Amino acid sequence: MEFLVPAILTIITAATPLLFAALGELITEKSGVLNLGVEGMMVMGAVVGFTMVNFTGSPTLAILSSMAAGAVFAGIFAILVLVFHASQVPTGLALTIFGVGLSALIGQSMIGVAYDGIPKLAIPGLSSIPVIGEIFFNHDFLVYLSIILVPVLMWFLNKTRAGLILRAVGDSHDAAHAMGYSVITIRFLATTFGGALAGLGGAYLSLAYSPLWVEQMTAGRGWIALALVVFASWRVGRVLLGAYLFGGISILQLHAQALGIGIPSQIMSMLPYLATIVVLVIISRDKSKIKLNSPASLGRAFHPSR
Repeated sequence: MEFLVPAILTIITAATPLLFAALGELITEKSGVLNLGVEGMMVMGAVVGFTMVNFTGSPTLAILSSMAAGAVFAGIFAILVLVFHASQVPTGLALTIFGVGLSALIGQSMIGVAYDGIPKLAIPGLSSIPVIGEIFFNHDFLVYLSIILVPVLMWFLNKTRAGLILRAVGDSHDAAHAMGYSVITIRFLATTFGGALAGLGGAYLSLAYSPLWVEQMTAGRGWIALALVVFASWRVGRVLLGAYLFGGISILQLHAQALGIGIPSQIMSMLPYLATIVVLVIISRDKSKIKLNSPASLGRAFHPSR
């Protein structure tokens, strides 16, 4: 138990930012938009949140500011691809490059600044249960929120009118437009919501996971989140499982070193990204399954005049 409990706790903290970002990207892609700028939105959320909490002392304002930063970046992307019909893939890549550079500029004065981190919310009665209470009921607010979002988004996509319209736009934007739905508005809202969740994932990194700011602290997590959506076959429940799986792989290097396993640290650091590549290669072999589960209009530009 001395090893198991800390291991599970670190897996949870490592998985939380991936879960936020992947859920946001899933909603975006369900509308038919492919946003490869997740990494840029996450790192902007991280730097804005950390800057805000150090100037105001309020983690609530910091979290809201991080979500706003991610939403603004996603909004810029949405305007470029939905209104001006820019190609989604290079625009998303440019968004990531811009976010990484701008965050480094904003965060120059924040390097070396300390923060105590978001306080934990121990659930009375449950958190005192041996082992189980420490694992499940003694986390900060964002961990609980990430778990709650999973059933909420499942209900939204499968049981609500708005969720069904969102899926309809992603599957056939022409048919949705013919039925009178505003494809551009729906996709804009879905994209900005996805950006807000990506910013929230970045906020978790700088406010809870490692309460400090360093340049490029997202370390490729945005790309892993993108892979998680494909890994999950665009299903919310599978995103949760995938996030915790990749979170476990991410912290494996730390526990391997603690146990004295003689594997070079560089190889252990490669594992999350190597696992991402392997998973994508395996999934890509079954193209029919990808076409069956992915939104049919994913990545396709919508031209209402045509």
